[in-house]
Amino acid sequence: MIHYAVKVSILMTLSLVLLAQLLFNPALLSLIFAISIYHLFRNLKHESKTLPRIWIFILTSLALVSIYFSYQSFIGVEAGVAVLATFLFAKALETKTKRDVIILFNFALFVSASSFLHSQSIWMAMLILLCLFSCFIGLYRLQISEFLASKKQVIGLETDAKSVGKFLLLALPFFILLFIFFPRLPPLWHIPIPEQKGITGMSDTMSPGDIAELSQSSSLAFRILGNMQQLPPRDQLYWRAMVLDQYDGKTWTSSFINQQPYSENEFSGTSKTNFEYQYLAADERVKWIMGLEKSIPMEPNFQLKQDWSITPRRQVVRNQPIKLQWVGEVQLTKISNTPSNLVERINIQTPSELDKQSRQFALKMFAQSQQQPERYIKHILEWYRENNFVYTLTPGLLNQNRIDEFLFQSRQGFCEHYASSFALLMRYVGIPARVVVGYQGGQLAPDRASWEVRQLDAHAWTEVQIKGQWQRIDPTAMIAPERIDGGMQDYLENDQSVFGRSEQNWKYRQFSLLKDVRIWSDYVTYQWQSKVVGYDAEKQQSWLSKLGLKTVYAAVLALFTSIIVLLLFYFAWIYYRDRQSGSSFERAIQFFSQRQPVNLRKQTAETFYTWMYRLADSVEDAEQSVFFETAKYYQQQFSRVKNEQDIKQFKRMLKSCASMLKKSRKHLS
Repeated sequence: MIHYAVKVSILMTLSLVLLAQLLFNPALLSLIFAISIYHLFRNLKHESKTLPRIWIFILTSLALVSIYFSYQSFIGVEAGVAVLATFLFAKALETKTKRDVIILFNFALFVSASSFLHSQSIWMAMLILLCLFSCFIGLYRLQISEFLASKKQVIGLETDAKSVGKFLLLALPFFILLFIFFPRLPPLWHIPIPEQKGITGMSDTMSPGDIAELSQSSSLAFRILGNMQQLPPRDQLYWRAMVLDQYDGKTWTSSFINQQPYSENEFSGTSKTNFEYQYLAADERVKWIMGLEKSIPMEPNFQLKQDWSITPRRQVVRNQPIKLQWVGEVQLTKISNTPSNLVERINIQTPSELDKQSRQFALKMFAQSQQQPERYIKHILEWYRENNFVYTLTPGLLNQNRIDEFLFQSRQGFCEHYASSFALLMRYVGIPARVVVGYQGGQLAPDRASWEVRQLDAHAWTEVQIKGQWQRIDPTAMIAPERIDGGMQDYLENDQSVFGRSEQNWKYRQFSLLKDVRIWSDYVTYQWQSKVVGYDAEKQQSWLSKLGLKTVYAAVLALFTSIIVLLLFYFAWIYYRDRQSGSSFERAIQFFSQRQPVNLRKQTAETFYTWMYRLADSVEDAEQSVFFETAKYYQQQFSRVKNEQDIKQFKRMLKSCASMLKKSRKHLS
């Protein structure tokens, strides 16, 4: 029969496994697991009542069917972990004997660790560690339950947790030493990671409202590592994702020209900046590398595109910092093999049947500017500023003629509204223009050693081709300069009207609370990813070099030396603890005994009184009284509270006994 406390540990372990995989398993599979836990909970106090085998078979079959319909296979990371979890819960439903429990907990150790294939975040690590801790508690309870008089006798969770925790704390230094010094070897095989949509929020299309929706999220998009003193001013922090140059009246998309890679590392002009930094995405499945404008990749696994966007050559399966270099104001030597007239034609195209009022307005303003592009751009920006446009996250819906309605009716929009309308006002008069999407701004991390860019920093701006060169023009800076100069986080805090009139206070409170929580959560996650998950062979070698360990053999020698030193420390601590566990009287007796010949030492089953009488027989009759007095003194002091004077008196008497024994041995010799 399984003890009640062991059943509780089984429930705890299964609940933690379910919680760790809840966001990754199919909904039906999670429901089946929850039903299994509920059945085990209902039968917690029953001695031998288990689910009939037919029902176990039905639940298991249903779980496998849900896995197959969700993943179209039983092979792969997600499907494989789900199958293992299914068999774990099936085993729990039929567990009856001690052997079944041992198999169940050991299987749970493996299944819980396999959850790292879903995520290696610190929160997943904490859940898995709790699950492993629960398994160890269950195995510990399984052993001690055999010594309990009753199967229903209560076993305290706190007591068991302390007992197991002590063993784990003793083992922790060995794990730390192995983590630091054990050589980091490359994997013998690679696990195929399934393709999934990234969670950065940035897509390859843009419609009015898309970025405004992103900007209401305070989740982390990416982190910049490097010398924060070399970052350009905040109003120049434009993190470029990609260029959108085709517009169908509703959505902006990117043409095939932008996707052509640039293979030559040649630039025209000179650059005064040479800032090297590292880009670390919040999600490794990101499709674009968000670098400062005019940045180039420093690693061969990434390529520079014709629109200055940076993409990986193949799918990234591990989240590691990517080295980039910001080269400042330079131009590519060779734009592309595409004829320049084709590039220009793509960037002046507009839907001919839409937004006629905007088209007429643009032609009128262009004529008033003497058909000079620079003067026309200046006049359009001044017109935005002087006509009461509003920067808001809730601009409302626009109909078919979106640009006309925005410019002449609602005049309420977010950055994509201004970037889109400005680009079309340029195109209407034949000036090539395009929309760039990415992020703008960011904030220093709590440690002030990295730069955090969040989803709320998502932004869109415009590029206009003047005299054959693309120049960045951000019309949002004319409507809400605080957004560019101070960053989106400060702008939202200082101007709550940007959330819209309806539910304004509630949205602001929700944003403020989530922002503070996420800042520290992302910082902790970054430290975990950087110091633990990202501790690869390169970082290990760098860290060991600081300790003077230049080779693998030196690191292995340091590992074994550290383990030996740690073991010696443990043995010394155990010895010291045993010495300190007894009273001062007992330690004095032990010291006295160890200084005597083996035949005169105190035996294990011998009382102090008997031992003193035995020692008295080895000396002359005139000297035996010293041993009798010592035995009687110890017997008297045993039953009352002892003070320092009693202990000193007892040590003096033992010293007299030692002197008598030594004198007797000399006389006999």
